[in-house]
Formats: sequence, C-alpha cells, structure tokens
Amino acid sequence: MEHVLKGIYRAFKPEASPIVVGDDADFADYAKAPDPSPASNIPSIAVAPSEQQAIPTSSTGITYTKWYRVWERTSPSDFYQEALILPVIIFLIGLHIWGRRKNKRKAKSWITAHAPLLEKEFAVVGFGGRKPPTVDQVQADGLLKAIAAEESLIPSELLREKTAMEYTTYATGRQNVAFMDVKISLFKRYNPMTLMLESALSFFFDSMRAPAERMEATAYAFDGKEKDLIPVPNKREQENLEVRVRGIQSSYDGFVWAIVNKDGMRQLREDRYDLSLTSTKDHPKLPPWASVMSESSEITDVLLTHDLIKAIQQAGNATFEYLIVTDQPLNKPQKLNETVPRKRLSLALRLPSSSSPSAYEATLPLFGNFLRLPDNLVTSAHFRPEVLRKIRNIREDEIKKLKKFDDEEKAEERKLEGDRKKKAERDMKLKGMGAEEQRKFLEKEREKGQRKQGKKMTKKG
Repeated sequence: MEHVLKGIYRAFKPEASPIVVGDDADFADYAKAPDPSPASNIPSIAVAPSEQQAIPTSSTGITYTKWYRVWERTSPSDFYQEALILPVIIFLIGLHIWGRRKNKRKAKSWITAHAPLLEKEFAVVGFGGRKPPTVDQVQADGLLKAIAAEESLIPSELLREKTAMEYTTYATGRQNVAFMDVKISLFKRYNPMTLMLESALSFFFDSMRAPAERMEATAYAFDGKEKDLIPVPNKREQENLEVRVRGIQSSYDGFVWAIVNKDGMRQLREDRYDLSLTSTKDHPKLPPWASVMSESSEITDVLLTHDLIKAIQQAGNATFEYLIVTDQPLNKPQKLNETVPRKRLSLALRLPSSSSPSAYEATLPLFGNFLRLPDNLVTSAHFRPEVLRKIRNIREDEIKKLKKFDDEEKAEERKLEGDRKKKAERDMKLKGMGAEEQRKFLEKEREKGQRKQGKKMTKKG
C-alpha cells in the first residue's frame, strides 16, 4: 500500500525546471513556457484585401469591421414586419384624430345654431364667472374693487368637452327656471371597433340601445323656491331677494306628462320610473308616429298647444325622441326621502347627419317651445281637485309600498338586535356557572327546543 501512495504522489508532483548556466541564466524561468496561441483547427479562408483593412476609430487600437455597418449587413427584406405594422398604427392614429375633430365640429355646429336662442332666453349661457380675489388685491384695492376687477373675469365657454363623445353646456338666469343642462352625445368615431361592436350587440339584444347622436336638455323649475336656490353673498342680499320674489308665482301642480316617439316608447317605460305611472294614448292632433303618456287627459288638453303640435310635426319622426314634464324620480325610489317631488322638463332630439348649423332649422321651433314651456306651466298647469286627487292617489300607493317595505326592514333589524342581546345574556350566564350548572342549563334549553318543535309538528298535523 505504501508503494502505491508513493507512486500517486510522484505522478502529481511537478518536475523541477533544469538550471541554466551561462548567458541564458536570467531567462531560466521562461525556458519551458507554453505557447499561448492554441493551434487552430478552422481552415483558413481567403479574404479580400479590401475587407482585411480595418478602420481604427480610437487611439486604443479597437477596430470596427463590417458587422458595425448597419447599411451593409441589412436589407429591405429584414423590415417586412415593420412595413406592415407602421401603416396600421398611422391609420389608427389618423382615424382617432379625425374622429375627435369631427365630433368637435358637430358639437360646435349645434351650439352655433342654438346659442342665439339660448342667449335670448337666459342671462348666462355657458361656463364662466369670476375668480376669487387674492389677499394682495383686496389689501391694495379693497374688496369691492377687487371683486369687480376685469382681471377676475373668467372667459365664457359656451361648450365644454366632457369626453371625446360627450359635450355639455349650461344656462341660468331666467324666470321660472333655476338652470338648464344640455348634453350632446355623439358617435365614437375615434374608436370604430367599439362603435361597430355596440351596433352589433344592440341588433341582437333589446336591452342594449343602439348608438345614436342625440341632444338631451333638462330644465329644472324654481317651483316657488327661488330664495333657496339663488345664491346670495350676504344676509342683506338674502333679505332683498326675499322681497323681490315675494310677489312672484313660479309654482305649478306636480304631474307626469310626455309626448314620445313610438319607436322608443317601450324602452322609455322600462327605463324610467316616472313614465311607468302614466297611461299611453294616441292623440288625433299628433302625427301617427307620436303618442301621449299622461296621468290625466285634462293635463293633455292644457299642455298640448297648437304651437307645440306644429313644432313636433316640423321636427319629424327621424329627429324627435321625447318631451317630458315630470316631478317624479328617474329611477324607482328605494327610500321615502327619494319620493320628494323635483319638478323638471326634458327634451331629447336626434342630431342630423350634417355638421352644418343650417341642418337644425327644423328643430329650432321645438327647442324654443321647450324653453318657454315653464312659463306655460306656471300660468296654466293648475288643475281641478278631482284631477289632483287621482294623481295624489297614485303617488300615495307607491309611498305606502315603500313604507311597508321600510317597516318590514326595521322589524327585521329589531328582531336581529333582540336575538343578539339574548345571546349576549346567555353567554354571560354560562360564564358565571360551574360545570354542573352549565350541563343542567344546556339540558333545559334542549328540552325547551324539543317541546317547541313538537308543538309546531302538532299544529302542522
């Protein structure tokens, strides 16, 4: 065994370099140095002299060959994928920009056609006002001058872009109307895939409305609450306002009345709670494509004037959607405080395909009638007690249902609260008992439960 270990040791022990004597003694350490260049097994390839030359790019001696010349190592075939993708991206971006601009032009054409009428009926149209004065301005000029300064004015903006497909405007400052909101809904021209998908789904599912370009205006009546709705800066102005509105009569009887296009009548009745309280009847003076939804025929006789009928006929079937006078909520009330009447008027019209302001000439008379309708309501919408009793009974029936539902919920809450208190008392009793007392207490509970169950079974039998 010893000889075997010695043999292994000699095999791994490095051999001593021979000692060189003479002039080459200084290079003894490099006598047996291995060759650093390994032998190449790759066959030599003939290279053209022009390609063998390397261009030095820095003083460090690093050279760059053909691999770094992009124009030499690529060809047009390497960019086929990009050549297909880039035009699609450019087309989509261009379509998006075109769609947004088209929608903006259409919204501007609507406000151009209707702004004169709005400015004639309302004192303030659009979004504007005054900035609050800064502390430095108040100290320098005084509070009144700082508020009245022209620098504090915010430029009026007739139309505001809420989204790329929705524009809004606002009007206030009119007798019998607190304010009016207008919403213009347009096609999603900037996203044609979504537009086509919504159109296809509306064709197969009745619950989905087909995309359409429409204008929806909602006017909120004062209804005798001017002093609560008009903002005033101080108590003195509040007193002056109360004096001014004391002799103004802006209230009228609450009811639900509408003229609707028959194409959307069923959908409106399903979507709106207030219209579900009405009955539908055709009227001989209206076009065959329009119908009246009212709580009483007497209301129709008062509100359906000759000018309104003529304006609806001029608007046409393709444009008119609905005209609604209501004091009930849009969605079915779930609580009693949601049944408080809020009087308002709504008008919905489809927009013409043209972006020219002259395309709205057919609907301007109807829009003007809608703006002046609150005045007609204040003067004429005061009905006989029999009519109001019928309307009140419909509302009271709905309120009774809500009260019953509310009482049932409260009774259920009281029962749950009583059960929680009984459970807490039981747990406290069990904690204060010993083991034997707890066993007896639980046995009594079990026997009591069995007796109750037996009584129930006897009654059923």
